[in-house]
Amino acid sequence: MTKRQKLQYGAMFFSLLGCVLTCVSTFVPLWKNLNLDLNELEIWNQGLWQTCVIQDEGPMECKDFDSFLALPLPIQMSRILMFFSNGLGVIGLLISCFGLDCLKTGEDKNKSKLNLFGGILFWASAVTALVPVSWIAYDIVQEFWDETIPEIVPRWEFGEALFMGWFGAFFLMLGGTLLICSSCCVSGNQFRTGTTLTSRPGIQSYHLTNVQTRQPDLKI
Repeated sequence: MTKRQKLQYGAMFFSLLGCVLTCVSTFVPLWKNLNLDLNELEIWNQGLWQTCVIQDEGPMECKDFDSFLALPLPIQMSRILMFFSNGLGVIGLLISCFGLDCLKTGEDKNKSKLNLFGGILFWASAVTALVPVSWIAYDIVQEFWDETIPEIVPRWEFGEALFMGWFGAFFLMLGGTLLICSSCCVSGNQFRTGTTLTSRPGIQSYHLTNVQTRQPDLKI
């Protein structure tokens, strides 16, 4: 296994892991957590699509948001950006699969271009996912330390989906970086082709010298 293939396999592993994390974080209702001091048996969770409450010794009950236009601006933009990020990640995976050296399709130059383009798409997907996750986290911090809100009022805290989005974006960046580095490496096929071409002139010159040394013997 060449160095380029190792970089490609590592890039596909981290990129696939990042895409799964960002896709899961888009739909789970775990962006915000709320623990009530007055009723510790209830835990409220909020995501991009619904609000859920978990009661002790009872099932989780969820209620979907009524209208997209009635949502706050951070929630609206987070939905759009997370969908855009997931789309870029899936397209990057499809393009990067055709650029793998283990697939005997196309030339090495075209595969290097596909790997480069796939790495750029992974980076774009990571940045697009970081924006809504960090935006929601910033609003949570601002509301948590807002002095105008009475202390008796419960405060939202970070949910598990925010950490999933951050880790997913990090893995997408790592996979994109490895894929871009693999596009700059020379494949094993090019290296083997270059060695065979350089060895042929030596063989031809060897046969020519033998023929020249035998010519005087033939004349006698």
